[in-house]
Amino acid sequence: MASDDASSSDAILARLTALHPRVIDLDLGRIQALLGKLGHPERRLPPVVHVAGTNGKGSLCAYLRAIAEAAGHRAHVYTSPHLVHFHERIRIAGRLIEEGTLADTLEECETANAGAPIALFEMITAAAFLAFSRVPAELLILEVGLGGRFDATNVVDRPTLTAITPIGIDHTHFLGDTLEKIAAEKAGIVKPATPLVVGRQRPGPAGVIERAAKMAAAPVFRMGTEWSATATTEGFRYASDTLALDLPAPALAGAHQIDNAATAVACVERLRASGLAIPDRAIATGLRSVDWPARLQRLTQGRLAESMPPGAEIWLDGGHNEDCGLVLAEMARGWAREPAPLPLHLVFGMMTTKDASGFLRPLARHAVGARAVPIEGHAAYAPEDACRHAADVGLDCLPATNVAAAVEDILATQPTPLRILICGSLYLAGAVLARNG
Repeated sequence: MASDDASSSDAILARLTALHPRVIDLDLGRIQALLGKLGHPERRLPPVVHVAGTNGKGSLCAYLRAIAEAAGHRAHVYTSPHLVHFHERIRIAGRLIEEGTLADTLEECETANAGAPIALFEMITAAAFLAFSRVPAELLILEVGLGGRFDATNVVDRPTLTAITPIGIDHTHFLGDTLEKIAAEKAGIVKPATPLVVGRQRPGPAGVIERAAKMAAAPVFRMGTEWSATATTEGFRYASDTLALDLPAPALAGAHQIDNAATAVACVERLRASGLAIPDRAIATGLRSVDWPARLQRLTQGRLAESMPPGAEIWLDGGHNEDCGLVLAEMARGWAREPAPLPLHLVFGMMTTKDASGFLRPLARHAVGARAVPIEGHAAYAPEDACRHAADVGLDCLPATNVAAAVEDILATQPTPLRILICGSLYLAGAVLARNG
C-alpha cells in the first residue's frame, strides 16, 4: 500500500511518464489488456454518460455533475487535463480522489501491467475505472481525453448515454484536418441503441454524426431539431417535444454557456427516461451553483486580482482554438457595449500544436494590445514567435517573461481602469491559478 503522502502519486506518475513517454498512439488494445488483468473494472461502473466533442465538453460535464448532486445523487467524474492538482481529474462520489487511493490504484495498475508498453493516459484511465468500480454511485460522467474512437475511455461499451458537444478544428495531427474527419473520430463513442445527445453543430459534422447514429440504431437528440434553447432576460428556455422549462442563467460566464447548459438539460431529459430521478428544481439549482475554473473566470482574489487598480478587471480562460477565440470575441463584443467599456488587453501563451493566428484573429479587433508569455514546462511558442502570430492578425504584441511581468507592464504603460484577459491554454490557466494563490 502506498503511504498517504502528498508526493506519492506524483512520484508514481513521474515514474510512469519516464517508463512510457508521452507519445500519443491512439489504440485500445493496450488498455483492454490491462483492464483484463485487473478483472475488468470498466464493466462494474455506475450508469455512464460518455462525453466527446471539441469545445464545451468540460463545461457539460460540470453542469451534469452540479445537477446530479443537486438532485442528491452521488456522481463520479473523469475529466482532463487538470489545472493545478492531478487529483482534479478524478472525482469519486462528489469528492476529489484522496491521495492514498490515487497512489494505491496507480501502483496496482502498474503492477498488473508488468512493464508492458502503455500510454500514461491509458494507465490513468485504468486507475480511475478501478477506483470508480469500488465506490457506489448513481452516475459516472466520463469525458473523452482525445478524439473518441480510439480514446482510452471508449472501452466502456455499454454507456447509458453518449453526448457530443460542438466539433471544431483541433488536434488535427491525430484526428484529421477537416471538420468531417474530426467528427468521425468523435462519433466513435456512439454505441448501438444508446441515446445520443448532440449539441450545436456545423452542417458537415452534423451529417457525419447523424450517419454514425443511424448505423448504430442510436436514438439521436439534436439541438435545433429534437430540442432547442432560447435566451431569455432571466436565462434561457429549454424546449423539446416532452419538456419545457424556463431556467436561470448558468453561473458560468459567456453567451455560449447557454448552449452548454441546455445540452446538459437534454442529457438530463434522457437520463430521466432511463430511470434516474432528477427534479426540475435540481436542474435550476445545478445551473446556478456550477463551478468550472478557467472558463471565462473573473479573478477576484489572489495576487493578480489584488494588483489591479480600482475599477480594473482581470479574467482567465483556457480556450485554445479558433472556435474558442470566437467565443471570447463574442464576450468582448458584449463588454464593448457596456456604458463605460474598459480597454481590453490580452496576455496569452499557446502550445506550438495550436493555431495561434486562428485563435487570435477574432480577438484582434477588440483588443488594444497583447503580451505574449511562455508556458513553463510545456512545448509552447516562445513569446517572440507568439508575437509574430499576433502581428499577422493585426494585433500589437510585446513579449514578456511571465504572466506577472506582463500584467505589471500593462498596468505601468496603459491608462486605467482597463480589463486584462489571460488566455490561450489550459496549461497556462492552471499555472496562473496555482501561482495566483
